Amino acid sequence: MKRAPLSLKAQALALLARREHSRAELRTKLLAHARKRAAHDAAEASGTPSADAGHNGWGSGWEGDPFGESATSAPPVAPAHRVEPDPDALAAEVDEVLDWLQAQRYQSDERFIESRLNSRAPRLGLSRIRQELSRHGVELDSETVRTLRQNEVQRAREVWRKRFGQPPADPRERARQMRFLAARGFSGEVVRQVLGGGDEASD
Repeated sequence: MKRAPLSLKAQALALLARREHSRAELRTKLLAHARKRAAHDAAEASGTPSADAGHNGWGSGWEGDPFGESATSAPPVAPAHRVEPDPDALAAEVDEVLDWLQAQRYQSDERFIESRLNSRAPRLGLSRIRQELSRHGVELDSETVRTLRQNEVQRAREVWRKRFGQPPADPRERARQMRFLAARGFSGEVVRQVLGGGDEASD
C-alpha cells in the first residue's frame, strides 16, 4: 500500500526546511500537493478491491466445481464513483495553512527576498533580479531598488572582472562582453561604464 501523502502543514514545513519560499511559490506547490492528497483519499474511500479479493468463493470455483461455474455467480462489483475535490475548498485549506505559517514566522516574503538578494545580487543586474522575484510573486521595495541602482556599476564591474578581467581587444570581443553583461540584467548604460573603464577595472 502506498504511504499517504504528508499533511499540508507537514509538506509546507518540509519545503521551508530546504530553503526560503515566497508565499505565492509555496501556495502553488501546496495546491498541487493538496490535489494529490485528495486523490489519494478518494481512492482509499472508494474501497477498490485488491487483486486477491476473489478468495473465499468469489471470483473462483469452489472445491468440487472443476468448471468454475460458481465464479460466474458472483455479482459484478460496480466501480466506485470518484468525487472530484472542490478547488475552492482546497484553496481555502491551503490559504489557512499559509496564514498559520506566516503568523508563526515559518514563512516570510521578506526573508525570501533577502535570501534571493544575497545569492543573486552579486551576479545579476537589477532587471534580472526583478524578473526572478516577479516569477515568485514578490517585488522589491523602493529603498532596495534605490540601493541596487546605486551599486549597479560596482556589481557589474565585479562580474566583468571575474569573467573577463581584461578590456576587449577588438569590437567583436567588446560586443561579446556587452552581451554577457546585458544577459545578466545590467543596463546598457551600466555596461558602457564598465567597458569604458576597463583599464581601471582590470587593475
